[in-house]
Amino acid sequence: MTRIAICAPATAITRDHAAAMEAFVAAEYPQHSVWFHDQCFETFAHYAGDDLTRLNALVECANNPEFDAVWFAKGGYGSNRIAQAATARMNDAAREKTYVGFSDMGYMLAALYRAGIGQPVHGSMPVSARSERGRGALRRVLNWFSGDASGVEPSVDGKTPTVAFNLITLAMLVDTPLLPDLTGHVVMVEEVSEHLYAIDRLFFSLANTLPRLAGLRLGAVTAVPENDRDFGQTPEEIAKFWCDRAGIPFLGRARIGHTADNHVVPFGVASPPQAP
Repeated sequence: MTRIAICAPATAITRDHAAAMEAFVAAEYPQHSVWFHDQCFETFAHYAGDDLTRLNALVECANNPEFDAVWFAKGGYGSNRIAQAATARMNDAAREKTYVGFSDMGYMLAALYRAGIGQPVHGSMPVSARSERGRGALRRVLNWFSGDASGVEPSVDGKTPTVAFNLITLAMLVDTPLLPDLTGHVVMVEEVSEHLYAIDRLFFSLANTLPRLAGLRLGAVTAVPENDRDFGQTPEEIAKFWCDRAGIPFLGRARIGHTADNHVVPFGVASPPQAP
């Protein structure tokens, strides 16, 4: 059995979200268990509790040897405010865990990866359990916990270190104490709700700061707002343009993003956990 603790380092979920996730796991994955920290349901302004509340809950889940994994409940802005302090307080038990999330949780995954704590994994989050499309994405993560790699992004080869981030999150990580050394990595990026000119601007930043990559893959770019004029390039054309300018190999598309097709990407070079 994989014993999974769920906390919310950024924004809150409801108890209905938790109930849906608990019922889903009990019905389809009885070999796993999920436990929601009460902090998931707290609210303080934009966040699931103030910074100290979120920090303490995350550290409590990470440092508890009774859990095998920490699954972040939801994205939304906020995890960057506590990520560095959290890794500084994590113990030996925390170093044995798997940590799953994406989008804003890229800040946490980056901090964990940089600190060499556990196995960070890009994957969909429990907030999605109330819809069948969402549960489809969650099955990829739960299957991976079961030792089944069928839900891993198909290009992951188990040889080249790989990471996956939301594009704006990765751009914001540059020149901060959270950014790991990505030299020689395949970097996958996805984006949601950004204008195409903003996507171009983000690639401009990354092309000038992360030039020593093994390659870049572009995931889904969704919910692009309509601008007052046509930008003139598609997201893939933007990615290719900046990769060519920086000398970064553009490796094609990746099945990650804010969609039901979001696939699992273990950070680094990783194999699925052994089946229970």
